[in-house]
Amino acid sequence: MYNLDIMSWLTEDKLLYLMEQYRSFGPFPGIALTFMKSFVPPLPTIAIVGLNGAVYGLWLGFLYSWIGLVAGCVTTFLIIRKISSHAYVRKWSLRPKVAKAMKWVRQSGFSYVFLLSIFPVGPFVVINMAAGLAGMKLRSYLLALMAGKAIMVFVVSYIGNDVERFIRHPAEGIYVLLFIGLSLWGVKAIEARFSRAGREGGSK
Repeated sequence: MYNLDIMSWLTEDKLLYLMEQYRSFGPFPGIALTFMKSFVPPLPTIAIVGLNGAVYGLWLGFLYSWIGLVAGCVTTFLIIRKISSHAYVRKWSLRPKVAKAMKWVRQSGFSYVFLLSIFPVGPFVVINMAAGLAGMKLRSYLLALMAGKAIMVFVVSYIGNDVERFIRHPAEGIYVLLFIGLSLWGVKAIEARFSRAGREGGSK
């Protein structure tokens, strides 16, 4: 019964109706959802950015997602930098994953933030916080973040803007899965590269 109810909503007309209702609130939902991504890591970046592309169109969807993601990341960065001297935050910074990220930020802050910003998956909440704790300059952080997120958001918005094509041809969803898989591989490859660089630098 529930499966039938769900399937009854998976029609082109009803999906378009939901999208129109979403659009009636203006840009706020699109910006707010992507903003929240920085504070609620489980939120799926690809799904949110893709939905914005489907609802608002390629360019407005891109703009709203980009504004929300950048604003959320910068807010996290500034909050952590402001409270970096707090005992709890200092204790949290000693966690292996965070400590490693801080080390990479100190070594190659711009490159590391930019490269990881390109991918829609990965530990970017940790990177925002690590950049704040490591004292990365706001200007460098902003430039790296804005450039990297622009590339990622455009690609995902482009896919989301033509979501009807994926509804008509589900097999084309393979490209989306491939994109996610390559993103995960890219994040791991970048982290491995910085790990090697750190070990080589420490052995000199």
